[in-house]
Amino acid sequence: MLTRRLFLVCAALLAVSSWAARPAAAQSADPGATAFIQSLGNEAVATFSNKSLSREQAVQRFRKLLYQGFDVAYIGRWVLGRYWNVATPPQHDEYQKLFERLIVNTYADRFVEYSGETFRITGSRVEGEADTMVSTQIVRPSGPPVNVDWRVRKRDTAYKIIDVVVEGVSMGVTQRQEFASVIGQNGGRVEGLLQALRQKVGSAG
Repeated sequence: MLTRRLFLVCAALLAVSSWAARPAAAQSADPGATAFIQSLGNEAVATFSNKSLSREQAVQRFRKLLYQGFDVAYIGRWVLGRYWNVATPPQHDEYQKLFERLIVNTYADRFVEYSGETFRITGSRVEGEADTMVSTQIVRPSGPPVNVDWRVRKRDTAYKIIDVVVEGVSMGVTQRQEFASVIGQNGGRVEGLLQALRQKVGSAG
C-alpha cells in the first residue's frame, strides 16, 4: 500500500504542469507555495517525458529534483523521531545518506515510467504556524481521481516540501511508524534500522 501511494506521489509531481492552478474554495494561504509546486512539476515533466534517458541519468536528475523540491534533511530527521536523540553523530550521517538513497533507488524508475497522469491544483490552506498545504487531485486514465496534498514550508526565500498526504495518509507519518517498528524489533537500537537500510539500498555499510 505504501509503495502504491508513493507511486501516486511521483505521478502527481510529474503531472503538475498539465493543469493550471484553480481557485480554492477558501482564500489561499500562500500563493508562492502553489507556484512552487507548479514550477517543480513543470521541470519534472520536461525532464522525464524524455524516454531516451538511461536509468543513471534518471537517477541523477531525480536526485536534483529531490533536493530542489524536498527538504530531505528535515524529513529524514523527523521520520527518525525520538530515536534521532539517541543516535550518535556518525549514525546521523549514515542514516541521512541511506535515507536519501532509499528514496532515489525506489522512485527514480517510477519517474521514468511516467505514463501521462495529470492533476489539478484545487487550492491551498494554512497548515500549522508556518506551512501551506497545497491540495491537488490526480486524474488517471482509468479509475477514480486521487487526492494528494503537499505540505510546503518557506525557508528564508525558498519553498520546500516537507510532507505529502495521499488520500488523508501522511507519507512522513507512515515512514516514521515503519522505522520505529524496525527499531523496536531490534531492541530499540538505531543500528538495527541502519542495517535494514543498508540491505535495502545494497550498501555494504
